[in-house]
Amino acid sequence: MAATSAATFSIGAAISFGPKASQLPQSKPSAMRFSSQNSLTSFSGLKASTFVNCESESSFLGKESAIALRGSFTSKAQKSSHRSQYHLNLQASYKVAILGAAGGIGVNVVVIPAGVPRKPGMTRDDLFNINANIVKTLVEAVADNCPDAFIHIISNPVNSTVPIAAEVLKQKGVYNPKKLFGVSTLDVVRANTFVAQKKNLKLIDVDVPVVGGHAGITILPLLSKTKPSVSFSDEEVQELTAKIQNAGTEVVEAKAGAGSATLSMAYAAARFVESSLRALDGDADVYECSYVQSDLTELPFFASRVKLGRNGVEAIISSDLQGLTGYEQKALEALKPELKASIDKGIAFAQKQPVAA
Repeated sequence: MAATSAATFSIGAAISFGPKASQLPQSKPSAMRFSSQNSLTSFSGLKASTFVNCESESSFLGKESAIALRGSFTSKAQKSSHRSQYHLNLQASYKVAILGAAGGIGVNVVVIPAGVPRKPGMTRDDLFNINANIVKTLVEAVADNCPDAFIHIISNPVNSTVPIAAEVLKQKGVYNPKKLFGVSTLDVVRANTFVAQKKNLKLIDVDVPVVGGHAGITILPLLSKTKPSVSFSDEEVQELTAKIQNAGTEVVEAKAGAGSATLSMAYAAARFVESSLRALDGDADVYECSYVQSDLTELPFFASRVKLGRNGVEAIISSDLQGLTGYEQKALEALKPELKASIDKGIAFAQKQPVAA
């Protein structure tokens, strides 16, 4: 069984480093980000942010590195006290739990990456047979312990595990469709990266909405909706679409059994968590693509751009499905039967194994 780890995230209020900063206790190191009134900024998804800080009871840094980092900022604060202030946020506002194969904590955001990664030759049905019950068990724990939390499902096959989670929450009487998310951010990250490389653009400027699902042909990058606006030949559209859809399989085969797209998925998950925390904190301009309960199509679940707010999904952006190219419209219709089959499979699994009240 994998262990459960929890980290706390905070946004906002700060304590100043001044001339007395050297008097701060040299306790155990913390993983943290610094913000100042100068130009220390970070990028949250597609938006620059200056006040998002992350803390943990255990450090991402070694003890010596943390002490050196603290000393560096203390020195800078002392030298620059007459010009500016450096701020270190020490107050936790939200709790995030990343769940392995067991455990449940009361928190604001739950992230579920538990399960086995895909290996060469392994189909998504193979993944389903192993991961479905893991997701079911964990979501039961979430329903019992923190039913009001945002739930981020990463465990594959997401097209089926999100419907499983929804059914479990329904059986527990706590289902809120606005707070259940399939994390399809990796598809967006890949689409943005490949387009930026193809068109010699800065990655931070590129935004490609990706709709449908989170596997194979159900992944549909809407290249015609790319921002900034760029033109693609028919050959480029087919090449990029296939590359985005098959990127996961390429990584699995390249790793030859050693795992799947671990680091890029971790980055994508972190981006989605950070966006969720910004939304919880009241940021009114948070948009991400996610696989959620949706009425954009006749399917009960569908990935698209959504606006996030304190209560979860505030709006599903329907405009992305308007004015599609002929190629995109055909691909959209082609993905629906496969996505429907995956959804039905997840629902049937959950309904055959009712949860304890």
